[in-house]
Amino acid sequence: MSDPTLSAALREGAAALGLALADAQVEALLAYLELLQKWNRVYNLTAVREPLPMLRHHLLDSMAAIGPLRRTLLARGASAGARLLDVGSGGGLPGVVVAICCPDIHVTCVDAVAKKSAFIRQSAASLALANLESVHARVEKMPGRFDIVCSRAFASMADFVAWTAPLLAPGACWMAMKGQHPADEIAALPDTVRVFHVEQLQVPGLDAQRCIVWLEPVPSGA
Repeated sequence: MSDPTLSAALREGAAALGLALADAQVEALLAYLELLQKWNRVYNLTAVREPLPMLRHHLLDSMAAIGPLRRTLLARGASAGARLLDVGSGGGLPGVVVAICCPDIHVTCVDAVAKKSAFIRQSAASLALANLESVHARVEKMPGRFDIVCSRAFASMADFVAWTAPLLAPGACWMAMKGQHPADEIAALPDTVRVFHVEQLQVPGLDAQRCIVWLEPVPSGA
């Protein structure tokens, strides 16, 4: 039985974000939070340790990207059966949250740290997430092509796009989840990449700046 306080906070946060979640999705998100707490005692997956702050800083923070993600996929004609790569996913944020909230999106989480990949693999099995895959590898060695390549607190955007450019499918883009507007990182991007939107996010219960920087390759000859 899930904690009623956490359940209420999660449902209120989802409503504030305009997300319609089924009861099974709410339970899956709370079960994931419980797994994150359990594994965190041994593997130090996150510095935030108390359940309610974890819910706000991790679950709701990741859920704030769901609406923008869906709108962007729809606008780019890649909504049905889209493939998302979460780079340096750590404890599975936002990848596991996306997999729970968007069962129609196939999510691959890649991390170079074995224990983190093992945690996501265990989460996929425990929560019966058929659309979630965990890969233990350096992102530069990843195979495949993806419609969205995302990161949350992973690296500078210049490194992020340089390491993952070969993984973009035709028409794909990058989704970089950041805190405050990263003007210096944007200025350091190569001429082969352009920012097409910076989207401000409001995370329920979290008094902190959040944004998504959407990037795409500049077409050759442009």
